[in-house]
Amino acid sequence: MSKTIQNDVSYKKYIIDNNLQYFKPHSTKIEKSFADEIHSGLNRSSKYISPKFFYDKKGSNLFEQICSLPEYYPTRTEINILKNLKFDLPNYLKGDFRLVELGSGSSVKTRLILDILSETQKKIEYFPIDISEILTESSEMLQKDYSNLYITGIIDTYEGGLEFIEKYDNKKNLIIFLGSSYGNFLPEEGKIFLKRINSTMKKEDLFLIGLDLVKDTKILESAYDDSQGITSKFNLNVLSRINDELDADFVLKNFKHLAKYNEEQQRVEMYLKSLVNQSVIISKSNLLLKLKQGELIHTEHSHKYKISQIKELMDKIGFKIIQNWLDTKKHYALILVSKK
Repeated sequence: MSKTIQNDVSYKKYIIDNNLQYFKPHSTKIEKSFADEIHSGLNRSSKYISPKFFYDKKGSNLFEQICSLPEYYPTRTEINILKNLKFDLPNYLKGDFRLVELGSGSSVKTRLILDILSETQKKIEYFPIDISEILTESSEMLQKDYSNLYITGIIDTYEGGLEFIEKYDNKKNLIIFLGSSYGNFLPEEGKIFLKRINSTMKKEDLFLIGLDLVKDTKILESAYDDSQGITSKFNLNVLSRINDELDADFVLKNFKHLAKYNEEQQRVEMYLKSLVNQSVIISKSNLLLKLKQGELIHTEHSHKYKISQIKELMDKIGFKIIQNWLDTKKHYALILVSKK
């Protein structure tokens, strides 16, 4: 029998009831991975913290606040597109599909897809994959509203979740990756990730991805540096998480949130700027970090795309575009693809 996430001893299975179970790596595995990646990212000349580490419980809650901000257009724009999918998406869903979501978060947008599936399916299987513990709370809330919903959550990286569904069974999957999260990948890393999704998919599987489009610089920078300072708190919270989980001594007031649009690279870049010369001990990463005044720690980039670039990308990966949906301002796109 091949080794899968279901029988891997590094994962623990939690059964809540007949309709809800989830898998989670043992805490020692999570801590080691976090510590190693922080050591690797900060022990170099161009310092970097992966945006996946934003999403502890506090970070996830702050991001939910960001999604409601007037400047942050991606969430409400994507929701509006999803609401209109109830007329189109069923045309492409022949037979029953399991819903697999990469980065489920609080599952607000998930409900719009579940509503569509509920119209045609007596039983719905939902596999949310998220690195944050918020998955368990949102899953329990979903169950209260959908009596025919069976949830198997995976609290892990996207790669771990993809391994899970690849070896699970032969049922058709509708994989969704919303919120323009794909834009956080570097171009080459993103291609590798899309190829991984493609290789995971069966012939009849479908993949729905949300992608943010190139637009006015002012709109983009305001979305990542809002007037209420919520994005600043969200960015700085990653340092609080490192303090709490890796026994570090970051002083948050010694850092400033910075966001700017790099037109050449077509991406918004977020940084934490050191306001003073300082030293920080990160005990569990075995690292003494020295920062100069003005030095930057890169925490996120969010790439933006042109429709022509999206078509070229999907073709190169081995996807066939079935349909794409845009908002009226052409700020955002949802793309439905299958394997070629």
